[in-house]
Amino acid sequence: MINSANFTDKDQPYKTVFFETFGCQMNKLDAELSLGLLQEDGYKIVDKVDDADVILFNTCSVRQHAEDKVYSHLGALKTLKKRHPEVIVGVLGCMAQKDGEAIFKRMPHVDLVCGTRMFSRLPEMLLKIRNHGSHVLAIDEDQIVNVKRAVTYRPNFYQAFVTVMRGCDNYCSYCIVPYVRGREISRTIADIKEEVQSLVSNGCKEVTLLGQNINSYGKGLDGNVTLGDLLSELDDLDGLDRIRFVTSHPADMSRDLIRTMSRLEKVCEYLHMPAQSGSDEVLKRMRRGYTAGYYREFVRYARELIPHLTVASDFIVGFPGETEEDFQETVQLMEDLRFQNCFIFKYSPRTGTKAAELKDDVPDETKRARNLKLLELQKKISLEENTKMIGKKVGVLVEGASKSDPNRLSGRTRQNHIVVFNGSQELVGKLVGVLIHEVTDLTLFGKLTSCL
Repeated sequence: MINSANFTDKDQPYKTVFFETFGCQMNKLDAELSLGLLQEDGYKIVDKVDDADVILFNTCSVRQHAEDKVYSHLGALKTLKKRHPEVIVGVLGCMAQKDGEAIFKRMPHVDLVCGTRMFSRLPEMLLKIRNHGSHVLAIDEDQIVNVKRAVTYRPNFYQAFVTVMRGCDNYCSYCIVPYVRGREISRTIADIKEEVQSLVSNGCKEVTLLGQNINSYGKGLDGNVTLGDLLSELDDLDGLDRIRFVTSHPADMSRDLIRTMSRLEKVCEYLHMPAQSGSDEVLKRMRRGYTAGYYREFVRYARELIPHLTVASDFIVGFPGETEEDFQETVQLMEDLRFQNCFIFKYSPRTGTKAAELKDDVPDETKRARNLKLLELQKKISLEENTKMIGKKVGVLVEGASKSDPNRLSGRTRQNHIVVFNGSQELVGKLVGVLIHEVTDLTLFGKLTSCL
């Protein structure tokens, strides 16, 4: 482990950084916190690799494709590193935590491998490399991540991710997260509330609370603290308009939480709750801890208590042993529950997980066909559900210019629908009413009617 408390940065020769992030919202927030630290240390963020003195990749290990993409990016930097050996190349996050020193062996031109619990020490690690020209490996498994947030640095001024807990104790058979993110650790309500209050004071209108298994929030804290308690505390904050939270594990969701959501004004009517499969046999091999029947009943209960609730899900196709009958049960679950959105993934073995011990016996062409079928089914369902929104007025928090049409504005409803409409930049950060007149499977289009 590093010990660079006595280092000084007299010349400050390297002060531009290129930073690319792969993976989940937690990775995006870690990137935001890291860049905030680097900015405070005098770094300027640049958009091009060729303009950077430091090149950092914040990585994901959930699927092989994500790792392959990072290694491809690293390989492309060999020539640049030969031309400019003073440039620092670093790998951060989950892949760094999992592969460790093997990254140096595979990519000798990499200078830094920094795991999921060590990014708070980025400035001093970069300083050590700069002063001594040596590789730095930092993958301490016992380090507690505690970064004082620079609230003035965030991609969207009116929205922010807030970590409420880290790690996961579920050990689903296919998932690498518990091995690279560690066991569940919760932050105190007071600490979280202080951060959210600082964000609100800086103009933030909406927060999304993050946890690999957010329904377990409170574990390790004194007293019987729950996610519902945290939501209730944040709901009382003046100036905060909306609260979201992700990601919800079905086995740890409680009806008490749904009842709490139903009575809190600022908590949005949206759940991201990955089902992963509609087959009980597959769910058992996945070690998910629930049945498809339990999942159906929970969604039914939540929709009864929370009017206009939308539910998003994740599914894995081609898990070891998945038969055509198993797959058709997943199709049926999607048809019955009609999710707002679904992320569909082909199974890929992750070394070190229990599922990696199973035979990966579903042919890749079958995985691709099943993946495509679920994507097409979800597109059909999303279009049908969105069509029901035509003629309705929705409340939208305006985020900024539309990515597809810079001359129009874009924002989201409380149910997480993307809405595009005409309006002036003065509306960014405000809540507005929009009358929907056209839809696609991904987007609602409408006309501005009022400010809320």
